[in-house]
Amino acid sequence: MNGRTDAIRWTWIGLVLVLSGAAWSWAEEGGSPSPAAASGVGQGSAASQTSPLFDGALSWSDRYFFHQWRIQRHVKTEQCRLLDGNGKRHALGTFEECRAKLEGIKRDQKLAPMRGKAVVLLHGLGAPCWSMSLLGRHLQKHAGYEAFAVDYASTRTSVDDHAWSLANVIQSLEGIEEINLVGHSLGNIVIRRYLAGDTTPPRAWQPDCRIGRIVMIAPPNHGSSTATYLSDNSLFKAVFGKSGRQLGVDWADLERRLATPDVEFGIIAGGFSNQHGFDLFMSGDDDGRISVETTRLAGATDFVVVPALHELIANDARVFELTLRFLTAGYFISAEQRRSIPRDPLAQRAENLESAPPSQRR
Repeated sequence: MNGRTDAIRWTWIGLVLVLSGAAWSWAEEGGSPSPAAASGVGQGSAASQTSPLFDGALSWSDRYFFHQWRIQRHVKTEQCRLLDGNGKRHALGTFEECRAKLEGIKRDQKLAPMRGKAVVLLHGLGAPCWSMSLLGRHLQKHAGYEAFAVDYASTRTSVDDHAWSLANVIQSLEGIEEINLVGHSLGNIVIRRYLAGDTTPPRAWQPDCRIGRIVMIAPPNHGSSTATYLSDNSLFKAVFGKSGRQLGVDWADLERRLATPDVEFGIIAGGFSNQHGFDLFMSGDDDGRISVETTRLAGATDFVVVPALHELIANDARVFELTLRFLTAGYFISAEQRRSIPRDPLAQRAENLESAPPSQRR
């Protein structure tokens, strides 16, 4: 496949994902262009003048959860909105105003506090949060996890911004005793950026000590050769934004700020387990978008390849079962059939030296 054809395919896939997400978000708010909140908070604001058709899918990132209630932040105006589990808006204004509204709802409806184990799911580039909802429901039904399908403005800001949003979400899960993470595609890079932490004020964060296991679905752990090739394509830049470039030509800069998880993590790649994969024009096995090789990350507890396309793999029934088994047992098939990826001894030594006190760096 030539570069022009590949660029067109990537662009159309992105547009379909973004527009479908925007249409869903618009429908959830009743299809009305008026963003006046049910509570009356924040009416007439600058954010209320933005078209909800594109705004809903592109410009809002989750910041706070209480069960399926969520507070989202607009990435440009910094206004916040409170949504219930059906996507209906109950407040629009500052974060503090939305929190106050939620606290009132919690009292009026006598909502029980959160507790137990949770799984936080992150979608891929240009996808809506509901692309991870079926997997979340499966994990909730069969293992009792409280599932949080996180939304983030994947095409509007950087991976660093997405990681900061994730840090806020995880911090908000008060009462939850264990937090497991599941990502698809770019979502895994956001997870790795979150795990690295950040000391830069005012957005400094450190990874939460409650993090349990992690499942990476089709992760571009070493960037994307296709994104690199298309990074300067005007259509690609318009659709996938800064995050798309960070998976491509800006990968080397981003990779320095990514962590390898120090908890158990498993990787599910898409491919045919042969030398050809779905895309005959891509070298080696692949899922039609990224190579199996770029999904691999030293230190993984288990690794498995399933015959599924990149865009569809997170909603594959086999992936549902593999994810469930890893989160509950620490392996995909069985303990005896684990396919771990050893850490590079030299890289591990360098990592240990970097974290050691100066007197021990020899």
